[in-house]
Amino acid sequence: MMTDPSPEPDIAWCHEAVQDVSRTFALTVEVLEEPMSSHICLGYLLCRVADTIEDAGHVSPESQVKLLRTFDAALDPASNGTMNEFRAAVDGWLPPSADRSADWSVVAQSPTIWATFTNQPESVQTAVIPLVREMVDGMAMFVERYADTGGLRINDRSELEQYCYYAAGTVGRLITNLLTRGNVSQKRAQRLYDTADEFGLLLQMVNVSKDVYDDYTEENNVYLPAEWLADEGIDQESILRTDNREPAANVVERTASYAGTFLDDAQTYIEAMPLTHGNTMAAWSIPYLLGVGTIRELHTRPEDALTESGVKISRREVIAVMEAASTADRNAIAELRKTIAHKPYHQALN
Repeated sequence: MMTDPSPEPDIAWCHEAVQDVSRTFALTVEVLEEPMSSHICLGYLLCRVADTIEDAGHVSPESQVKLLRTFDAALDPASNGTMNEFRAAVDGWLPPSADRSADWSVVAQSPTIWATFTNQPESVQTAVIPLVREMVDGMAMFVERYADTGGLRINDRSELEQYCYYAAGTVGRLITNLLTRGNVSQKRAQRLYDTADEFGLLLQMVNVSKDVYDDYTEENNVYLPAEWLADEGIDQESILRTDNREPAANVVERTASYAGTFLDDAQTYIEAMPLTHGNTMAAWSIPYLLGVGTIRELHTRPEDALTESGVKISRREVIAVMEAASTADRNAIAELRKTIAHKPYHQALN
């Protein structure tokens, strides 16, 4: 059944939804202040709608592309498309309410998210919409590119970086658009735009490195480049075979090393951020520092990314990093990064 054709804005529901779909990103939203907290929350949920469609294994590639194009038309101020039309188009693909994941609940409530978003100032809408649309267009392009395989199969480093840009570099630019509204010097704005892509690329490349097992088994996607796997004598369809554990782990570690090449620019990005519109250092230094810790763990045990156990940093370290980031200023990020890269942060405090 369709939802209310004219939903009311519901910012409280949107904040609750972020908690359900991504505890990691929810940490960022929680430590932002208003109005930035709500602006980032809503921008993220719009991106999450597109991401859920792209990852939908039960939807044919042709239908995925149509849904993404319909979603894009709803986002486009120059189009006659509406979010209710997107909601109607996706209705037949929604899992039953009793079996609906948090991600699909967000898709089902896209008109509510949109009503809440369009209730924000025009400057916010102008900052967010073009980047969400660029993400949607990139996702549709990748789905079309790999329609015959039923899942993404990244070929080389260049394509991996292109995919990560659409998935997360666009988000870096979206954040930058929101941060540079108003009285921000041209020099600072330029520094942010020069490093925004790398901030997003870092976080997405870390995800690609650590989520190999889930990406393949749950979404039939392989982001480890075929070219790098071939260097180890294996192909993308055999990455989880136990007899390929060592060579596949070498590629996981290689991907993690590549993620590490974005650390310097990502740090520059955070250090250049203005603390305006409710922005806080903690909101972005937390995912950055958790990324540093995850890269450390990937180098320590890359083979775990190929198993159901996965690669995660401990809850104790997450709490310790959050506590440290909550009081750290921009000058403390470099030292925190150095410490976390060496050993788990909660252990370093002992």
